[in-house]
Amino acid sequence: MNNITEQTESEAQMQGAVKMAQIIYFIYLAGLIFPIAHLVGVVMAYINRGDGAPWVETHFRFQIRSFWIFFLYCVIGSLLMFAGIGFLIILAAYIWFIIRCVKGLKLHARNEPVPDPATWLW
Repeated sequence: MNNITEQTESEAQMQGAVKMAQIIYFIYLAGLIFPIAHLVGVVMAYINRGDGAPWVETHFRFQIRSFWIFFLYCVIGSLLMFAGIGFLIILAAYIWFIIRCVKGLKLHARNEPVPDPATWLW
């Protein structure tokens, strides 16, 4: 009986991780309007990392890296505002971030892993 309960709990945890990965993508997209949501999303990705199937784990890694790379691009863009190109860098960062979220959602909908979650591209 105990094995069945543990197996059911494990399956529920994995299903929860699958759903959470999808929710984090939507939180990231909501962060385009409410920037604090990006922080909520990355914290949720860190908390849920290690709870899902291997293909879901690639999504958590992809989400965490997306946040930090996006943050880096925005800091660089902010520092270069005085040079007149900062706005373009930040705009490009937002477009890049949207593409990564949409790509992640598309792969997630098919229950596929992110092919290269460590990439700096999309």
